[in-house]
Amino acid sequence: MSALLAPPAIAAEPESTAAAPVMPDVLKARTRRRGLLGFVTRHPTIAVGGGLLAVMVLMAVFAPLVTYADPTALSPARRTRNPSELYWFGTDMLGRDVYSRVIYGARVSLIVGFSVAACASALGLLIGLVSGFVRWTDAIIMRVMDGLMSIPSILLAVALMALTRGSVGNVILAITVTQIPQVSRLVRGVVLSLREQPYVDGAVAAGTRTPLIIWRHILPNTLAPLTVQATYICASAMITEAILSFIGAGTPPIIPSWGNIMADGRALWQVKPYIVFFPAIFLSVTVLAVNLLGDGMRDALDPRMAKAL
Repeated sequence: MSALLAPPAIAAEPESTAAAPVMPDVLKARTRRRGLLGFVTRHPTIAVGGGLLAVMVLMAVFAPLVTYADPTALSPARRTRNPSELYWFGTDMLGRDVYSRVIYGARVSLIVGFSVAACASALGLLIGLVSGFVRWTDAIIMRVMDGLMSIPSILLAVALMALTRGSVGNVILAITVTQIPQVSRLVRGVVLSLREQPYVDGAVAAGTRTPLIIWRHILPNTLAPLTVQATYICASAMITEAILSFIGAGTPPIIPSWGNIMADGRALWQVKPYIVFFPAIFLSVTVLAVNLLGDGMRDALDPRMAKAL
């Protein structure tokens, strides 16, 4: 009886599944290039600056192979010759080949720039780490650094050179002293922000000694800004060396440097401008290359400015 009163079963309808329409690929997936081409694409500033600087370094290293005359050889018979096929950059008032002197002068500028950048970075890093992490030394060290920074760097370098004889080593020492305060203040600022981090507090609470904390937790985080600052110090050191040599307070006149070459040609600037023009161009290109390299490294090491290409 119950089977007769039950409603008839309704046959289940087959489920219809509607497929989603396929959308066209408007934005193509980015592919990260690898190798040298990918590096140049991601960091063009580093590639351009590094390439120009590499050319200057190779030119300085292989100067005897790319020159055809002794840069210190005097020849009064060929003095003040204009640039030609025989003398590419002409000759100066003493008959010395300007091209050879410019090529050999790159050695002095690069040695001074790299040496000052290395020495000032190392000493400034040490001073900044101690001043930033050891609190009782901060006031003493920073007042000394402030006193050095209150004197214009070029005047301080001239004063230091006046106390010694002219040589490449003394020029490096004088410029290094003027650059140490900038590096130490940069490192100190980074250390002051790092020493308040939780992982540093945890290391102190665990009983880790101060030198080990600085070595493991503080020092690695200061290398990125220090590397960028070192490139600007290198460029500034080359300009300062040229200024010192130009005013007669730098390297001896017998040593071919870009500052000495320009100093020799300033008396004939109106009639023989090429004597000053060529070393000035090489100095400008080298400083530009170092600055481009520093800008590119800053962008590459800063995660906020890094771009995935």
